[in-house]
Amino acid sequence: MDRTWMNFSRASNEYQNGVQSFLDFAFHNSSQENMILCPCKKCGNIYWHYREVVYEHLIVDGFIRGYKKWIFHGECTPSEASSTINPGYPYSGYRQYVREDDREGVMRDAFNMQSESFQSFPPNYVASDDYNIGGNTFMETRRSVPDEQPNEEAVKFYTLLGEMNEELYEGSKFLKMSFCIRLFHLKCLGGWTGNSLTMLLELLREMFPITKISQSCKDMKKVIKDLGLGYNKIHSCPNDCMLYWGDRRNQQSCHICGKSRWMNRDAEDVNEDEYGPQSIRKPNKILRYFPLIPRLQKLFMSSKTVEFMTWHHDQRMDDGLLRHPADSLAWKSFDNKFPSFASDPRSVRLGLASDGFNPFKIMSTSYSTWPVVLVPYNLPPWLCMKQSSLILSMIIPGEKGPGNDIDIYLQPLIEELKQLWAGVETYDVLRKENFYLRAALLWTINDFPTYANLSGWSTRGRYACPCCAAQTYSQWLYNRKKFCYMGHHRWLDENHSYRFQRALFDGTEELKKAPEQTIGSEILFMLKDMDFSYGKLNPPSNRQTNRRSRDESDDESDEEDDPNEVDLWKKRSIFLSCLIGSITYYATILM
Repeated sequence: MDRTWMNFSRASNEYQNGVQSFLDFAFHNSSQENMILCPCKKCGNIYWHYREVVYEHLIVDGFIRGYKKWIFHGECTPSEASSTINPGYPYSGYRQYVREDDREGVMRDAFNMQSESFQSFPPNYVASDDYNIGGNTFMETRRSVPDEQPNEEAVKFYTLLGEMNEELYEGSKFLKMSFCIRLFHLKCLGGWTGNSLTMLLELLREMFPITKISQSCKDMKKVIKDLGLGYNKIHSCPNDCMLYWGDRRNQQSCHICGKSRWMNRDAEDVNEDEYGPQSIRKPNKILRYFPLIPRLQKLFMSSKTVEFMTWHHDQRMDDGLLRHPADSLAWKSFDNKFPSFASDPRSVRLGLASDGFNPFKIMSTSYSTWPVVLVPYNLPPWLCMKQSSLILSMIIPGEKGPGNDIDIYLQPLIEELKQLWAGVETYDVLRKENFYLRAALLWTINDFPTYANLSGWSTRGRYACPCCAAQTYSQWLYNRKKFCYMGHHRWLDENHSYRFQRALFDGTEELKKAPEQTIGSEILFMLKDMDFSYGKLNPPSNRQTNRRSRDESDDESDEEDDPNEVDLWKKRSIFLSCLIGSITYYATILM
């Protein structure tokens, strides 16, 4: 289809006729009856609108720059066409492809079972009545290797295929697995408890006895658990002193505060679904950790996402404008420092975000749960910040926020980042090859209090600015009992008129130069011998106590000499403590 009209003036007849042809194509392939995603510059393929509204937006604002393949409006990419539309496969075109539930494709992506043709079972099986999976029968024939058995992953794959093809009842358009996934999705969106879902399943089985509905929430989880991407439960000290992880996984009490690993509960109070029927002990605190490596691998193993993982290199328009993190100075500086990492466009750049919230709509500060989320920046800008693209790394439980002890919970993530910096073997379904996947954490995204917890620099008190550090210019307001921060004119040119306008500001002329920012490698050298103890029961060091009393002293002189910067750090951050290959790597994400 000729799309040169997209480069014409939006007032021309060619452009307006082209928009009409686009709308005809998009609505012909739309999954909704009267609405499509609007591809204008403001909506960005995020918001659904009617035809008249989309037409108006495209005339007034125009298309997103670079949107030449209408992948959000029914156009099949070459990789999708070769891997999903084949002779003999029951999809005759893209319209049916996008409307159908491609469960088999999901299975193959999850287990890396890619093949040239969409064959439901291994090529060394033929039809027979000896083995039945979901209405399809086959038996084993002669193999090149005698008595060779499928590996564990293959067994899970074929078991899921059988359950996928099992109808919910005879003649139903729903299959057993799709029903379980849909219902479990509603459970997550609605915040249902496991017991409430079990009661709903019991009611549905009584109302529809001919259906093959799971007995309980636990049985439903068993059906879909083999899809992978689960999480690990890691016990932790309730005082945030340590994780029962790695070499300390078998300890029964905290080696720092002495608190027991277990709660004193009767056996009848134990949740069997979560801790097993034989368990009579419940841990005091549990970290839910979602492994990062398999999630990044799935992005390259899935035919739906692999092409977008190199968008920043293959399709991004480098015209000097800032539209994507790849256009930023930080990204380019990182590429210059680590050319071997940047040489492969499949290397993943990540951002880390964390903050506390009150779960279950508890509108109080009595309980604070902290999720840690990773953002893959290889994706195009309209995808990388969507909820479906964010990678949940861990959920740190309350009741109190982790504070400076958040480093204790970040240990498993740092360990995986170290592996990813060295490289992890991964299959690229688009190029049909194995490669070593590498990933790096470029920066963190958080508010100022969380910045203090992650970096180790206090964002309160006299020296609250992490950029100015010991040269922060602050004044104590006696009537308000708080600090205010002045001296912003230091960053202006030396002859700027604002430097000499006393009446408009604080009554003084600004003659100082802008402070020099401490770089990450210098911070690492300063803090290499720093000793910090984690845990809520550990009192702050004398250095921190003296600093607090000095900051809040009313008779302290504002002309005090700059203190030693190393004395102002609260801890050595885990981003500095756990290095990957080079001092510069983790140091760059702190400052």
